Order: sequence, then structure tokens, then C-alpha cells
Amino acid sequence: MSARTLLSGAALTALLALACQPPATGQVPPPASLTAPAVAPAPATVPGIEASVVKVFATARYPDPYRPWTKQAPREGTGSGVIIEGRRILTNAHVVLYASQVQVQANQSGDKVSAIVEAIAPGIDLAVLRLEDESFFAQRPALPRAARLPGVKEPVMVYGFPTGGTNLSITKGIVSRIEFTLYNYPVSGLRIQIDAAINPGNSGGPAVVDDRMIGLAFSRLGGGDNIGYIIPAEEIDLFLADVADGRYDGKPALFDPLQTFENPALRTHLKVGREVEGVIVTGTDSAEERYPLQAWDILTHIAGTPIDNEGMVRRGDLRVRLHYLLQSQARDGRIALTVVRDQTPRVVEVPVPPQRPLVMPDLIGNYPSYFIYGPVVFSAATQAFLAGLNNVAAQLSAQASPLAHRRADRPAFAGEEIVVVSSPFFPHRLVKGYSPAQGRVVESVNGRRVRNLAHLVELLRDAREELIVLDFAGRKIETVVLPRTETAAATEDILNDNGIRAQGSPDVLAVWQAPRAP
Repeated sequence: MSARTLLSGAALTALLALACQPPATGQVPPPASLTAPAVAPAPATVPGIEASVVKVFATARYPDPYRPWTKQAPREGTGSGVIIEGRRILTNAHVVLYASQVQVQANQSGDKVSAIVEAIAPGIDLAVLRLEDESFFAQRPALPRAARLPGVKEPVMVYGFPTGGTNLSITKGIVSRIEFTLYNYPVSGLRIQIDAAINPGNSGGPAVVDDRMIGLAFSRLGGGDNIGYIIPAEEIDLFLADVADGRYDGKPALFDPLQTFENPALRTHLKVGREVEGVIVTGTDSAEERYPLQAWDILTHIAGTPIDNEGMVRRGDLRVRLHYLLQSQARDGRIALTVVRDQTPRVVEVPVPPQRPLVMPDLIGNYPSYFIYGPVVFSAATQAFLAGLNNVAAQLSAQASPLAHRRADRPAFAGEEIVVVSSPFFPHRLVKGYSPAQGRVVESVNGRRVRNLAHLVELLRDAREELIVLDFAGRKIETVVLPRTETAAATEDILNDNGIRAQGSPDVLAVWQAPRAP
């Protein structure tokens, strides 16, 4: 998305120097002094709202995809939050993601109360906190949410704790725009644009109209003037309903590529008149033979609502992308779509799963798995790992590396992973003369094709050959050959020399320590 996720102070710089950094389009300029003239009038406030807004302190330990046996150094950051029903606090996911410690401080209070993350959804950037001491809520009410979307030009006030001071900050503006757009791939949702000032530290603070929260501040447009973004109450309600059972399932989504139906030559090609409106399915994202959509289907209605030639539908006075209706109209993971195929309308039931499986998935709050074999570190490739390789994307493409051409692929079979050498070789004579191998994709071990990281560990565990031959995918990639017995014997010394506590993550160590195959 075009907006930059906000954190305050050190947390803004903490977002994974290489790979785990959320997408950004520009640097947030340092705030000017917040000191105001003594005669400046204070903004009008409603008693009670200030008591419902809190400051959130988080100590985060982000993963390091290139040194997967460790985590990055602890980083301190702050954000904002708001008290909601059920003695809980709502904030942004990016404020508390990977947090090893979370604390909450009320406005005008000197005490910090420990909190735990009860539910988190990085895709829609929302999280719910529980407090260890619920007496905190005795004099602090929940802030009610609006039952409707605000209107464009409607005045809005944003509460939070941005950088530049320690007290609660309140800024005022208007609603500029409401649209359905991408948050963090693959999640889309409604988003409110406002012109009230939003700065690092405002993340998670409420935006209020007529004493009710219309949404949660979460980002601003990097390089733009007073362009801030709010997650509306409608999205918050969907999130809270989803996590009510203790698990976040995600929002339904349609991943099939679509094309607008504006060019008249398309109508000639498909032999339909101007009365047919909708968008064209250019291909399907599913490989299933019985998948209900086909290329060149004209998608005309979603759950009975007409779609225009730009793929938009009406929601009251708003005109939004057709995907908006998925979150309200999908039933049991499916949606009814009307398509015109071979000049004939028909209704089909299409699955709308919340996630699109990737052969190189997002970490989504997890830490990477890894395995160390002598001087070589293996890991499964993730989107975080790929992000740090953007500066060598052309080289990867020239080498025909799967990291380049399979970046957006689904797994070709159940359990498929792209296994990489995630780190530079540890210094050791076993790798003398070999070129740096970081970023290479492991294709086979002793001629046996590698399916995933656990399978690679199995192959190493069960090998009986004198030598371990590692072949890599791509063009002009040299082969690495290691003496099996000597490599296994050297592993413990290498771990000790580099201060590494475990040869692998718990999931792959369980495979390594299992009995060898007969």
C-alpha cells in the first residue's frame, strides 16, 4: 500500500533493517516542536474520551532472516491504544508485533501496567491487549464505536501519543476519502483518509466523530502533507467478531486476476453488447480442474449486486471495489457470482479463502526455521528473506533462481518449501575455495531432490555416502561437496565458536534427532 505504517522513536527505525520492514514510500519527517503559545486555545474535548486513550510501550525482538538462529537486539517503541468493551485495549498490530514485553499507561498517569497480546492480525493491522491488572479499567470507560461510516468532509479528531511530547495529543481535521484498498498483502479493507496530522506514535489511537470512535489511526502517506489513514469501525467490528472464539481466521478474498471491460474491442471479441457490464476474468488462481471460474468469464454480479465496467460496486453513496462485498456476503467460505460465459449468464459458487498459499510465505509474527550443518546454514525462504535481496533481484533473475521466478507461486505440492543457504559460510577449511553461497536455492542432496527444510534434514540424517553433494538450482551455480563424517564432527565446534546455542530450530531438530531411516 502507499501509506507508511507508523511507530514512534526507536520503533520506527527498528522495523528490520533488511527484511522484516513493512513497505514504506518515504521517510516521516521529524516532528517540529509541539510547544504552543500560552494563549493558544485548547481544542474542544469531550470528558471521558481522554480517559479511554492509552499509551502503549513495546519491547520487540524481530527475526533476522539472514542469521535465523538468533533475533535482532531488543527495540523499544511506543504507540497508542483505546479501551474497548470487555476490558480490553485495541491497538495496531505493528505496535506490538514480535513484542516480548508490552505495557500500557493511562493518560496523566505515572504507572505502567503489564499487558499481553490476546489477538493479532498483521494483515489488517489490528491487535487486542489484555491487562494483568484489570483494576486499571475501574475509572476508565470503553470508548463506543460509531455504527456508521462518517461522511466525506465530516470533522474528525484524532487522539494519541505521537513523538514530540509525553502528554495526550489531539489533532483535528476532516474526512477526505473512503475507499476499499490493500492493507498488507493479501488483506484488503475499507480505509478512511483524513487530513488531521498523524505522526509516529499515533498508531493505535482513536479517531472520533460525535463522541464515538470511527476508527483507529494506523498510517500516513510518506512525503504527503496531512494525509493520514484510519482503519474504520466496520473493519474493527469484523476483526473482533473473528477473534471472539480465540482464533483469527482472516477475511475472505478472491485472488483471481480481473480486467476492466472498458475497451469496445473486448465486446466484439466476446460477442456481447453494451448491456453487459462487469469485469473479465483473465485467468484463475486455482489449478483445480473443477474450479467454477474460467478465463474470459465476464463477472457481472457479486452476491446479486451489479458490477460496473471498472470492477466497482455501490455501497450507499460510496463506490468501492467489488471485493468489498466479500466480507459481508460470503457464506461458509464461498460467494455467489454471476458470470456471462459464451454469451450465457450463469451463477457459480466460488471459494473465497482468507489466505493465498505461497511457496515462500510471510512470517506473520513467526520466526524462521533453520538448520546448521557444519559451516552451512539452511533455512526455508520467506517473503522477509526475499525483501532483503531486492538489490540483487536482477542477478537472481539472470541466474534463473527460484527466488526470482517463483516469488508469487503457490506450492507445487503439499508441504513444498524453497530451501536456501540463508547465511554466509561460517569460516572453516571445509568450505575452502567455494564461492559465497548465501541466497542459493538447494535443489538436491546426493542427487535426491529436496522438498522442504525438514526433508533436507532427513536426507542429511540418513545419508550413508562418504560425501554430501549439494546441488543448487539455477544457471552456472557451482556444486558444494562436504565430507560427511568430518562435517558432522565439526558442527559442534562451529556452534561453540559462534556462540550459537542450538543446531536448529525445534521443529527441524525433532527430525534430526529421530531414528535414521533403515
